[in-house]
Amino acid sequence: MTTIGSLSRAELGARMAREGIVLQTGCFSVHLRSSVPALADGIALMYRDFPVHAADAFSDFQIEIVRPATLRRWYRPQVNMLFDGHALFQPLPLAQAFPMFEWGLNWCVANRAHRYLMIHAAVLERGGRAVILPAPPGSGKSTLCAALAHRGWRLLSDELTLVRPDDGLIVPVPRPISLKNASITVMQQYLDQPVFSPPVADTMKGTVAHLRTPTDAVTRGAECARPGWIVFPRYEAGAASTLETLERAHTHMEMAKNAFNYSLLGARGFDMLADLVSHVRSYRYTYSALDDAMAVFDELAAQP
Repeated sequence: MTTIGSLSRAELGARMAREGIVLQTGCFSVHLRSSVPALADGIALMYRDFPVHAADAFSDFQIEIVRPATLRRWYRPQVNMLFDGHALFQPLPLAQAFPMFEWGLNWCVANRAHRYLMIHAAVLERGGRAVILPAPPGSGKSTLCAALAHRGWRLLSDELTLVRPDDGLIVPVPRPISLKNASITVMQQYLDQPVFSPPVADTMKGTVAHLRTPTDAVTRGAECARPGWIVFPRYEAGAASTLETLERAHTHMEMAKNAFNYSLLGARGFDMLADLVSHVRSYRYTYSALDDAMAVFDELAAQP
């Protein structure tokens, strides 16, 4: 199997600029074409362990990251993302090429993969069971996800929980973990030799950087997991570590708020979510210290 890491940086850049590459990310493959060096640098660093296929292989999504053919190529240069040849978003500064690819790929999945029930939540697996972490921006979800992914939990996704309709299993979509602002420094200090993309300042989310996906999450990218817990995390400075049990009805409503296509799926979406909620234990978790959080999640994993 060919991986991104098996290609030299020069070969990767040349293939991306000419015919493109087909990058496998869990259950999805994306045909990516770009001649932007910063994007090739990001792919080489962040996707080192991911499989890569020939440009003519099947792909779920077709993405190009291009520089506009205007004077902006030279003055405050920009990049744009094309999906199936069409520009969907406003151009961004050239330095944001790699984050733009990551955000664009999230958009592709969220707007096209309606065969799954899609929930805006991180999800990780341990012992065959998955913990789903739905939360709004600023809740500490990605920080908690990054810590768990390097403390014995397998990363399935940082952003998208995909529930398969025929059996209710969670389908992995492992990719680099997106961190922003103070969370970047926190994880640089908390983890042992983490691999980050260069921080990019002044984005719509502030300063962002991506944390490389653990190798085990990539090699097990086709291995689904059965839902075990739903935990709504909330970071609160100075707060004690508190785990509160939630009723199923409340959990269902909160999960529906975090689902991308709950209404689109109609009765099917309701039934899928109701079945999911009925087979898991649900909690609200408040924390301030990551070591306390790791202990709490170890206790969850030890539940029969």
